[in-house]
Amino acid sequence: MSTVLGSIRRLVFAPALADVTFAARGFSIPESETTRALEQIPQTVIAGFEWGIDCRGLWELERRLSLVAPELRGFAYEGATMACTVLDAMDGRKRTRDLLRGPGLPHLFLAYIGIGFAMARLPRPLWRKVVPDLDGVRYHPAITWLAVDGYGFDRAYFQPRRWVTEQETPKPYPWQDTPSYFPRAFDQGLGRALWFIHGAEVKSVASAVRKFAGHRQSDLWSGVGLAATFAGGATGDDLEWLRAEAGEQAPELALGAALAIMAKAAAGHVDDRAEQALHALSDLTATAAVTLVETSSISTGESGQEPEYERWRARIRAHFTQ
Repeated sequence: MSTVLGSIRRLVFAPALADVTFAARGFSIPESETTRALEQIPQTVIAGFEWGIDCRGLWELERRLSLVAPELRGFAYEGATMACTVLDAMDGRKRTRDLLRGPGLPHLFLAYIGIGFAMARLPRPLWRKVVPDLDGVRYHPAITWLAVDGYGFDRAYFQPRRWVTEQETPKPYPWQDTPSYFPRAFDQGLGRALWFIHGAEVKSVASAVRKFAGHRQSDLWSGVGLAATFAGGATGDDLEWLRAEAGEQAPELALGAALAIMAKAAAGHVDDRAEQALHALSDLTATAAVTLVETSSISTGESGQEPEYERWRARIRAHFTQ
């Protein structure tokens, strides 16, 4: 049952379902089965957010999220995590921690993206409090950079003129005390947004990536590979064309695809479509991709100014550049 305060917060922070259709966003893609499937993803995020804002407790929230189809449930957890992050920023409680140490743990990769969605709606001084205490949870804190990825996706998706057409770069923020990496993680999310903005049409997506400065393209390709595998929308032939088009940057597509499969495997749902996309972009099976990502998460003692998250990504990427 909704609360009055929860409903007010929902209206303030969440767009309507109609606001995330291709027509409403102004994306120049004709309506099709693919666009309708892609529209379901942000709509599911919104539904998860509304439940997270309105629910009176974690048990009720988990029960509602369990009703979502497995292939979309991770996106619902994105929205629920966004809601919990916003609420915690307002009153200092620990909803996000409890969600991610409990039923949200299998969806941790996408949940961090939901934190990034919340960051897009919170003032920067509050960002230092948005990551919950998850000490002891595998991959934490390295993958908290996915929150910055989520922030980049949100800004590009809702403000494409500023971030895609005009190609503005975000003001650095000392995430994990590494402000220099902030724009790169942002671009990884922007690359994912390009997949949606162009309706999974690979030629349009590739053209959009090529319009950016060369030093930004590797992270954009990585985001494209993740979205192409996790969200879908393209055929195997299309993805093989995209891989060839990426040329020397093809390992970035494979990197993104492998991370997408890891996220799906953690949630217990690797579907045939995603595995086919993975194979088209990387030649790997889902089992091989999960093994690669897991073994690459173990530090080999590299040093440098980049955060451990990027060193992890580099170890995965190295498999595809050998």
